[in-house]
Amino acid sequence: MARRVAITGAGGQLGQELVRAFTAAGHEVIELARPGFDIMDPGHVERLTSLRPDVVVNSAAWTDVDGCAREPERAMAINGEAAGAIARAAADAGAVMVQISTNEVFDGSLDRPYAEEDAPNPINPYGASKLRGEELVALTAPRHLIVRTAWLYGGPASFPSKIRAAAARMQLERRPLRVVADEFGNPTHVAWLASAVERLVGRDDAAPGVWHLAGVPPVSRLEWAEAVLGDLAIRLEPIESSEYPRASRVPLRAVLDVSRAGGLGLLAGGDWRLRPAG
Repeated sequence: MARRVAITGAGGQLGQELVRAFTAAGHEVIELARPGFDIMDPGHVERLTSLRPDVVVNSAAWTDVDGCAREPERAMAINGEAAGAIARAAADAGAVMVQISTNEVFDGSLDRPYAEEDAPNPINPYGASKLRGEELVALTAPRHLIVRTAWLYGGPASFPSKIRAAAARMQLERRPLRVVADEFGNPTHVAWLASAVERLVGRDDAAPGVWHLAGVPPVSRLEWAEAVLGDLAIRLEPIESSEYPRASRVPLRAVLDVSRAGGLGLLAGGDWRLRPAG
């Protein structure tokens, strides 16, 4: 059934793919992106209700994890409070609210993948702000889907592009490339995720609540780098995350359990090894 779908953050890496996926599926898509639509502008958000969407997908966010650590109040305003405002507008319109969230709501201390029912415990401001967004969406929009994902890639600013550029520099300097080996996650291609979100929204048996949609299989940063750089003659030097200074702490094993989505057949094409470099 074709629906009227409003997508915030439509100009971003994931937002552009969401526009493509929902359009390709035959839906009427309303693209909401800055400067014409800013989720931090109450006037813009109020206008959302008048657009009469059937579905609102909020992909607008501040995803710079280290930036969020330096400006936690800004992170909370964008990823937390603004998400709640979008959810209120969606609820007023009678729309399904889809909130894109992150594996970083977890602390990464479990020795198994995190399921939807596991208790969040963020260890950095980015994760805390995204968890606040989840909470406000759940409180405000009765018809909601919270989609947690991880390690998005598929654009020039994502891990594969950055690691190939770093490898090229190290080749010129005849030095090994140092890569973190003790951080694990789910590489998730943005085009696949957008398609999976569209399919989730279209399922009558997709219960409201939290869903994990992320690439498989889980992998370390080092193993992902090895797959991305397989065609280059570059030596990789494994290091611990503590040797890679950052403004933010990151959860080392915030791997998502995606078996619930797999039970609905939503993981088809989600194997990141099909396109490791994007």
